[in-house]
Amino acid sequence: MTTRNLDTLLHPRSVAVIGASHRDGSVGQRLMANLGDFAGTVYAVNPRASDADGPCWVRSVAELPETPDLAVVAAPADQVADVISELGEKGVRMAVVISAGLHDPERRQAVLDAAGRHCLRLIGPNSLGILLPQADLNASFAQVTAPRGRLALLSQSGALVTAMLDWARDRRLGFSSVISMGDMIDVDFGDMIDLLANDPGTDAILLYVESITDPAKFMSAARAASRIKPVVALKAGRSAAASRAAVSHTGRLAGAYDVHLAAFERAGIVAVDTLDGLLDAAQILSTPRRTAGRRIAVITNGGGPGILAADAITQRGGELARLGPSTIEALDGVLPAGWSGGNPIDVVGDAHADRFAAALDVVGRDEDVDAILVLHSPTAVATGTEIARAVADCVGDTSRFPGHVPVVGCWLGDSNCDEVRPILSEAKLPLFGSIAHAAQAFVHLWQAEAARSALMQAPAHARAAESDRARAMAVIRAARHDGRTILSAAEAKSLLAGYGVPVLPAQFARTPEAVAAACEQLDPPFVVKVVSPQVTHKSDIGGVALDLPNAEAAVEAAHAMRGRISHEEPHIHLDGFEVETMVERPHGHELLIGVADDPTFGPVMTVGAGGTAVELIGDRALGLPPLDDRLARAMIAKTRIARLMAGYRDVPAANIDAVSDALNAVSALVVDLPDIVELDINPLLADESGVIALDARVRISPEPAQSRLAIRPVPIQWAADLTTRSGELLHVRPVVPTDEDVLSEFFRHVTPEDLRFRFLSAVREVGHERIAAMTQIDYRRTMTFLAFAGDSPVAVAMLAADPDHLRAELAITVREGWKRKGVSWTLMEHVLRYAEADGIRIVESLESTDNVAALKLEREMGFTTTPVPGSPGEMIVRKQIAPVA
Repeated sequence: MTTRNLDTLLHPRSVAVIGASHRDGSVGQRLMANLGDFAGTVYAVNPRASDADGPCWVRSVAELPETPDLAVVAAPADQVADVISELGEKGVRMAVVISAGLHDPERRQAVLDAAGRHCLRLIGPNSLGILLPQADLNASFAQVTAPRGRLALLSQSGALVTAMLDWARDRRLGFSSVISMGDMIDVDFGDMIDLLANDPGTDAILLYVESITDPAKFMSAARAASRIKPVVALKAGRSAAASRAAVSHTGRLAGAYDVHLAAFERAGIVAVDTLDGLLDAAQILSTPRRTAGRRIAVITNGGGPGILAADAITQRGGELARLGPSTIEALDGVLPAGWSGGNPIDVVGDAHADRFAAALDVVGRDEDVDAILVLHSPTAVATGTEIARAVADCVGDTSRFPGHVPVVGCWLGDSNCDEVRPILSEAKLPLFGSIAHAAQAFVHLWQAEAARSALMQAPAHARAAESDRARAMAVIRAARHDGRTILSAAEAKSLLAGYGVPVLPAQFARTPEAVAAACEQLDPPFVVKVVSPQVTHKSDIGGVALDLPNAEAAVEAAHAMRGRISHEEPHIHLDGFEVETMVERPHGHELLIGVADDPTFGPVMTVGAGGTAVELIGDRALGLPPLDDRLARAMIAKTRIARLMAGYRDVPAANIDAVSDALNAVSALVVDLPDIVELDINPLLADESGVIALDARVRISPEPAQSRLAIRPVPIQWAADLTTRSGELLHVRPVVPTDEDVLSEFFRHVTPEDLRFRFLSAVREVGHERIAAMTQIDYRRTMTFLAFAGDSPVAVAMLAADPDHLRAELAITVREGWKRKGVSWTLMEHVLRYAEADGIRIVESLESTDNVAALKLEREMGFTTTPVPGSPGEMIVRKQIAPVA
């Protein structure tokens, strides 16, 4: 499930507390006390209730006079399943389970079964409860309440909730909702993110994450939400214990914490690493002003603090804005002769409030300034409150100050900061008490906008990798037939070559004597490596001999390695030797490209510095497949070795296109072959001429595996060649991110009337934002099909499912000159087949009543039509393609 039956959670009109109590200090008593301000109806359920308790106290769920919108369960653990069953029979569809002690698998399953019979959704168990300040609802046993605001907090820790509420109150941060998620046996992060993404009362979503229960749902929900509003996460736990059993370099390098960070980035989530960071991000993101720019102007009454602010900003990736000549001239007119003359803008220590406001007024109009930090040091000349009021008045006057430029305050000194917080909070200006926190706040602004922008960007290039899945599966089946899960280097290279990764040819020799024959197939000098499923890193046991000038030297090296290993490592069985030509690339960089299996997010990819010291160097970047060129290049750019590959002195730049191609090829291989558990290419040698894989290692699953990808790849299996009823040949395929130009070209040939029918508004031009929504899609919940006649796009169909994946909205557009040829009918049939296969049960479309042709076609295909209440010019057309549970 996702958001099914969660619609009343944020706006309940009645609440029932099962386990309510009068006993001081009990959870039930605290729940009832906290619900005292709720304007709706509160029912208390306790078997020992009496008439003296009041009209809203009842002895059982069955005695409730109405079905409450929300139930809060604080019953003993062994009674929870029965309580949930009674609530379901009463018609309750939403419950928060406070009760702890449900760790026993049978007891938990009994609770889930009881809820599932009635589609009753559960938050918890082991939840602190929920707080909905906008509804004056505190259905928790927290000791503090949440002030009203526009931030949502989802936390797996109840203790952290209370700490956050306490700290947020001091910072005057308010919340739209605070949800203690508890053990998440039903409602999880993905469900709540979907719900809050569409909540008009929530501007940003904060997460405290200990574990992700459904990674694919989480990623899908977060990617959708991050396009609309910022999502910020604090991940607990940095342990890499889960990777200790890995046999590859990649498995040892890809710690669980770092994998979560990579997943957060892919989902558009801003990651923070401390509670302070979560609060700082909340404060800056609660302002309606956003910027992707990094050019900061600092206005300060102290030269020293201004310099420290400049350092803090530049150290975090920002830059000091260069003030334009007109700005400096205007500042000369409002500041004393002793002002700094540049950025930071030192308004001098004797500055009164009007001088701060005048500087802010001027700087805010400079087009080369993306954001402003107002930095105040206490002086005896003017109080911090006077200056804060002047700043708030200036920023609030839209006739004087532009509405898009973020302004951040930093008032140094605890008492100085506390005194002005109410003033700046009222003006929706974030305030920090330290220069470091203020500088970091700008980073959160950039990250949030960059995350949203990244979800709307197409790759810069598109180079299709080769793929030979049949060849790869033959290698895997042969290894399984031999009872092996570790492929030989030759087998691993065969897989890679089948997907377009350049590999170094090699010959296998079973004995040292056979090495001579292997050398005859290659050019000298030679490399000889031992082959053994027991050996992960051959160089660790002296199992690699380099730069051997001839076959005799190669045979001698093989004898020496076998003798040494049998003496020093007698438990190791050698299958034979691999012989290669020694590669001489003086400008080559040794890289690692790999894949490891994360217990939460499934396959995770890494790229970075390779070689024998790879773990010691620890230079790597992580990403989740499937990749594209933009994502691959972004991964490469995060590594330290990327700076070397850019070229230096007389060393030419490496071919980054070739490295990106290799990453994409491995991504395609992992998408196609869920049987691959771990993979290492080490080293992948990269220089100006390209890349070549010198060695590779692959571990496969013992049995055929199902895909564990957290992000659904392009369902290319739904590409098809179709024929319309009039005989026109169409090629239909799913959209890919690089299709933005294709769709732009298509919509240039759509009539204005059809554009109005498609978007139900007067649209003159279909711009980037709309096209990105059709191309940068999450295939888990959205599908866009393109239909081509030859090379020309002639029709587009978009199917967007709701979070529950039960209903989907369909829109089809056909370009001018291709109507009445059966294109819409043929494309509609294809879309409906896809929807049915994908588990969608109802397909709907919102049509203009003027769109006679579309309505006629849909009726012929079995759609029903219903007028939209209050919109006489629109109709809902609907087709049920599978029974709805």
